[in-house]
Amino acid sequence: MPRFAQLVMGPAGSGKSTYCSTMVQHSESINRSVQVVNLDPAAEHFDYPVMADIRELIQVDDVMEDDSLRFGPNGGLVFCMEYFANNFDWLEESLGHVEDDYILFDCPGQIELYTHLPVMKQLVEQLQQWEFRVCGVFLVDSQFMVESFKFISGVMAALSAMVSLEIPQVNIMTKMDLLSPKAKKEIEKYLDPDMYSMMEDNSDTIRSAKFKKLTQAICSLIDDYSMVRFLPFDRTDEEGINIVLQHIDFSIQYGEDLEFKEPKELEEEPAQLNYDEIFQDKSYS
Repeated sequence: MPRFAQLVMGPAGSGKSTYCSTMVQHSESINRSVQVVNLDPAAEHFDYPVMADIRELIQVDDVMEDDSLRFGPNGGLVFCMEYFANNFDWLEESLGHVEDDYILFDCPGQIELYTHLPVMKQLVEQLQQWEFRVCGVFLVDSQFMVESFKFISGVMAALSAMVSLEIPQVNIMTKMDLLSPKAKKEIEKYLDPDMYSMMEDNSDTIRSAKFKKLTQAICSLIDDYSMVRFLPFDRTDEEGINIVLQHIDFSIQYGEDLEFKEPKELEEEPAQLNYDEIFQDKSYS
């Protein structure tokens, strides 16, 4: 039986822990088993139970306080993740192997982990060796994406993770529930963007001809190949949450290999209908 995993990624403050918490609650409501693993050694708190926590292996504070290392916050986190990559046996032991494994990995927010460092790619390859089907879930804050150039920046960050990890990826705009009605209407054009018109609307603000040409080339590439699209995520909208989950499940083919389970027997037998009496009733004639 295959196992399934979501790598929940995105910049710091994009709502990764909130996403995991919301998905756990939603899964419980539909009678589905989902576990969470915290892979952020700098995490302070989260409001969901975890089956494994990287802070049991190594913490950023301990690395920063080590006189022989003298790392700052970013350097300390990179050191922690590289240490983690050399100790995947800890993760394997923590995960175990239970029926219908579906695990959310709450990842750190430092973008360099998904651009020029091999740590997350090594994690993906290791999970695949453990028979996991892995989907990347890249989050961006919708409040950050309400301007064209910020949107392009978010697209490029998501694209860098897609290219680096080489796995199916679903891109999500979070915190839609925090937007004002005006902002919600404005952001709709970024969910299915027309990159050409977006550039035309902002061409007057670009002073450098070289920068303008580069930006147009990037937008053209993204638009021509439909490389990045975003789904809205409102944690108060159960239907919207279910749509996001369906996209992710489809990308990793969740459910195709699950064995059929007999429904649990009811404690009391349901009352038997008397069909003779029903069809004798004139209202059914």
